[in-house]
Amino acid sequence: MKFFTSQISYFITNRTAKKNIKQLFTFILILLGMITAYGILFHIIMEYEGQKHSWMTGFYWTLVTMSTLGFGDITFTSDLGRFFSIVVLGSGVVVLLIMLPFTFIEFFYAPWMEAQSRARAPRELPPNTSGHIVITSFDPITKALIEKLTQYHHKYVLLIQDIPTALDLYDQGYSVMVGDIDNPETYQKLRIENASMVVTSGTDMQNANVAHTIREFNKEIKIVSTANSHDSIDILKLAGCDHVLHMGNLLGRALSIRTLGQDARVHTIGRLNNLIIAEATAYATPLVGKTIRESRLREDIGVHVVGIWNRGTFKGSHPDTVIENHSVLMLAGSIDQLRNYDEMFGIYGASDDPVVIIGGGRVGRAAAYHLKKRGIKFKIVDKNPDRIISKNFVLGDAADLETLKKAGIDNAHTVLISTNQDDINIYLTIYCRHLRPNIHIVARSTLGRNVSTLHRAGADFVMSYASMGANAIFNIYEDNDIIMIAEGLNVFSLKTPKSLVGKTLLESDIRHKTGCSIIAYTKDGEQIINPDPANPIPEDGDIILIGETEAEMKFIELFTDK
Repeated sequence: MKFFTSQISYFITNRTAKKNIKQLFTFILILLGMITAYGILFHIIMEYEGQKHSWMTGFYWTLVTMSTLGFGDITFTSDLGRFFSIVVLGSGVVVLLIMLPFTFIEFFYAPWMEAQSRARAPRELPPNTSGHIVITSFDPITKALIEKLTQYHHKYVLLIQDIPTALDLYDQGYSVMVGDIDNPETYQKLRIENASMVVTSGTDMQNANVAHTIREFNKEIKIVSTANSHDSIDILKLAGCDHVLHMGNLLGRALSIRTLGQDARVHTIGRLNNLIIAEATAYATPLVGKTIRESRLREDIGVHVVGIWNRGTFKGSHPDTVIENHSVLMLAGSIDQLRNYDEMFGIYGASDDPVVIIGGGRVGRAAAYHLKKRGIKFKIVDKNPDRIISKNFVLGDAADLETLKKAGIDNAHTVLISTNQDDINIYLTIYCRHLRPNIHIVARSTLGRNVSTLHRAGADFVMSYASMGANAIFNIYEDNDIIMIAEGLNVFSLKTPKSLVGKTLLESDIRHKTGCSIIAYTKDGEQIINPDPANPIPEDGDIILIGETEAEMKFIELFTDK
């Protein structure tokens, strides 16, 4: 009903549309006048020939003749009548069969279709629009961001430059507006002065143009941009961007953190205030073969095991979960608690074997940079000779066994697959898993739909370009932190829902109801890490949870204040 009303509103308010409707009605009145005149002449000529017919018969004959149906049930006998029939027939062909369809399409159907398009993909937002997030391009990152914004009930509008794409996205359920990203008027129509944030993720030049244009209208709005080149970061900030995300570097760093086997020390993934989220391999440590209960990590060190990765599968921190040789422990604790863990287990599992990085693009080189900072050896395999810049690079196709052997695949503890094509990454994951069944495989995914396929292919960890970018932008918007542990698994914080205040963790039964686990909360301004399950959850604070995406959505649905 709202959609239909918006189309009617367009016809009432648009000057061109009103003019077209007026012309259409004028044509219809002329047509009715012709039919009436022909009906009257029909009676005059019929009486001249001595025939008597009703008025209804006259109009019937006129319409039948003008529309070229010509049933022949009523005919003239004189030459005058036949001449009149020719005139009526000829004018009917021109008016009914040519001019009427053209006039209807030109003055009604086309404007109506335009009204439909404008209603579905408007060129201007309502004047009272405020608090919305403006997104200037549609790609894997912004698609994942929109899903996140929708999950948390935040308003957004997607700026699209061409109508067919806008209509297609509208039909998929997206909120869109049509406009040119380099036109200042577009941002006025986007009500940019009332927007809460702008996200631009096109080319570096486009992003600079968008930021510079927006700053003409709103000096204070938060602008977040992605950068394809490291050299563009400073330029984008000069153009007006508050935050610039170099996705190649972010993803490369995230992938490098997951390269395990060099030692058993903890590797920080992220932090929320005083709470540190870290990973540590159990390989060759005394923890192998023990359950989480038997490890006594919480009792002896204070570190909480929030989950365990086993070959790409995340298991919750059930006391009876067994720690295996290839397990990766997900730990939560303070800096001092994690240092205590390093003192006990950091000496185990050390290895001098290199990490094999397949793909020497931006992500692969960024991963190598972060590995080098940590003193970890690596070899990069790439078939592009322009990327071979040092002895750490191996020229060749990663699908060739000799190339991989030259890179050290036989002894490597980890292979990092970082090309920007998911089908190649899936292919190489299957190949590497076949060559080395026990090797640790970390893979990059560009599209979220290929994550599960990479896991099935044998990847231990998969990091999504789209989800990582979306989470980073969402954190900036919320002035909060969502730590992406792996694709589909996050650590996130929320204001304590009223429905949980005063209840203990045991009473709330959050893990059983949603699949999420509370690993910390604030009390009197102090962060309580790994709280006692028997203590009540305080009010006026934040809770920090870990859970998969579906579990997070279920928690929000069940417990957050409506």
